[in-house]
Amino acid sequence: MLAPIVKKVLPNGLLVLLKEIHTAPLISQWIWYRVGSRDEKPGTTGISHWVEHMQFKGTPQFPGNVLDKQILRAGGLWNAFTYMDWTAYFETMPVEKIDLVMRLEADRMQNSLFEPKEVESERMVIISERQGAENEPLFRLNEALHKAAFEVHPYRQDVIGEMDDLKKITRQDLYRHYRTYYVPDNSVLALAGDFDAKIMLERLSDLYAHIPAGGGLARQDLREPSQTHERRMTIEGQGETTYIMTCWHVPTATHPDFWPLTVLDSLLTGPSSPSIIGGGISNKTSILYQALVERDLVVNVSGGLQSTIDPFLYVITMIVHPERRVNDVISALDDEIHRLLDSPPSESDVARAVKQARALFAFGSESITNQAAWLGYAEMFASYEWYTSYLDNLAGVTPNQVQRVAQTYFCPEKRVLGTYLPTGSSVGSV
Repeated sequence: MLAPIVKKVLPNGLLVLLKEIHTAPLISQWIWYRVGSRDEKPGTTGISHWVEHMQFKGTPQFPGNVLDKQILRAGGLWNAFTYMDWTAYFETMPVEKIDLVMRLEADRMQNSLFEPKEVESERMVIISERQGAENEPLFRLNEALHKAAFEVHPYRQDVIGEMDDLKKITRQDLYRHYRTYYVPDNSVLALAGDFDAKIMLERLSDLYAHIPAGGGLARQDLREPSQTHERRMTIEGQGETTYIMTCWHVPTATHPDFWPLTVLDSLLTGPSSPSIIGGGISNKTSILYQALVERDLVVNVSGGLQSTIDPFLYVITMIVHPERRVNDVISALDDEIHRLLDSPPSESDVARAVKQARALFAFGSESITNQAAWLGYAEMFASYEWYTSYLDNLAGVTPNQVQRVAQTYFCPEKRVLGTYLPTGSSVGSV
């Protein structure tokens, strides 16, 4: 049974979500900001990720060179993530040490320094990160795939940003972005663990009540034109491994079709986590594992359906067997997709796919850290009720619904297909 949630909106607009869990003397705190690469424009791509880095450089009250030591010495762990729709920070601490990071997050919501020397130092770090990513075939292929799939929507750009932008973004640009989006009414603060919710809410009110609201944000017009024909591209580069990525445009996480698409994902490639948390389970019973891996056409196949604010993509990634050709893999993939378009899966196959998706979801909801994460994560694109109704929505999916969403979204004109061909080998090229 799910623990009850305390939900409170402070006068400055900060949404606070609290969940008491008394199984261990731990508390996990997550703060989510509704800002990510979706909010960036050409010229400042990567700025949200860079601001996240700067949040670890300190405030007058919490100097950056002592933050990590204080938290590790207290027996805690912390990290942060930037994505398309959001930026998140978390700390999981022993109960008696939680006030340290509660004070930290309230302070760095408005008092981060952005010292010029730190900005330039981090510029080099992020440029190096970008350069390292460019040496990875899957990064290059994934980036090309998204740019082909989206013509105008900022989902087309990678979270790390374009190299030219990373060289030009200024300290003023970063600080303006920080002051615009790091405000209470653009934030969700979620805590789960061993505490009294009433006392915790009073403490959080003390820490955040003085921070002024941002006054509302003007968001970009994010409508992407409909794709009317299949798009293909080929990337060449170093290495000896051939990769194929293919994707189709699919609706948002709040669309009713998201649930049969989740089951379809589980059927095709094995279930993928609907959040940033969780793990993986075997996909050996999935359609594409049996059709591609067991026939030695590919070494590995995986899929991904993500929870987003705006319509995004369902992506399948394949590592081509070194003795196989790209066209053979694509042909075999198309055969399996066409089978789903022509006839619905069996009741037993759907039941198994639902069971596996439920198991992955449960695995990603076990720990105190993950339960705190879900409180805020679901609010980034829907609400916490999306999380609490997840299993019921999966259980209601029928074979005919799975076939219908396959026919609706997996049609050829909505597909983007990308191939990475290594220059170090001619095997598997066509």
